[in-house]
Amino acid sequence: MSSRTLNLDDRLYAYLQRVSLREPDVLFRLRKETARLPMAVMQISPEQGQFMAFIIRLMGARRCLEVGAFTGYSALACALALPPDGELVTLDISEEWTAIGRRYWDEAGVSGKVCLQLGPAGESLRRLRREGREGSFDFMFIDADKPGYPDYVEQGFHLLRAGGVIAIDNVLWSGHVADPDVSDPDTMALRNLNAWLHADRRFDLTMIPIGDGLTLLRKRP
Repeated sequence: MSSRTLNLDDRLYAYLQRVSLREPDVLFRLRKETARLPMAVMQISPEQGQFMAFIIRLMGARRCLEVGAFTGYSALACALALPPDGELVTLDISEEWTAIGRRYWDEAGVSGKVCLQLGPAGESLRRLRREGREGSFDFMFIDADKPGYPDYVEQGFHLLRAGGVIAIDNVLWSGHVADPDVSDPDTMALRNLNAWLHADRRFDLTMIPIGDGLTLLRKRP
């Protein structure tokens, strides 16, 4: 028994994946293709994708929202977890990166569930609100530009139903958020976000040391 979270060295991390990860082949191949790209560091870990899919199934979620698709791995993981009539609205600014995801969404047979909207995420979220989508989403994943996170959370609060969940990536930021000597804009944005959310009583909150840190927010009724 431990009173704190275990530190995963390479051997223990490999063991975790070996006995826990059930990654479909289509997800595995998308992850491997993404790993060859210059921006591969933006890819979430496979166990994080599986964890979010678990939450979606646990909630019985039918409508999901994503801010930041990159090459579509997280979108695919979520879409595979949705029921046949489920919907995932995913927002991104890159036609180049999302084109990779489109190939795998088609191959996996989930492209009918995925609605990709290209353009600035803040504008897309506000458009969804104008279209009457407030309170209609069950689950939201945020993994995009860090200074934009507070706005995405705020818009997500309105778009989520009561009891809905927001998952926010990179909240531990390779440990930089806890290092007082690091003060670059992204680190400061995440540090301020974490403090703000800790005090925001509109949500139940937990921060999980998976991947680069994942905060889960539950919108209180």
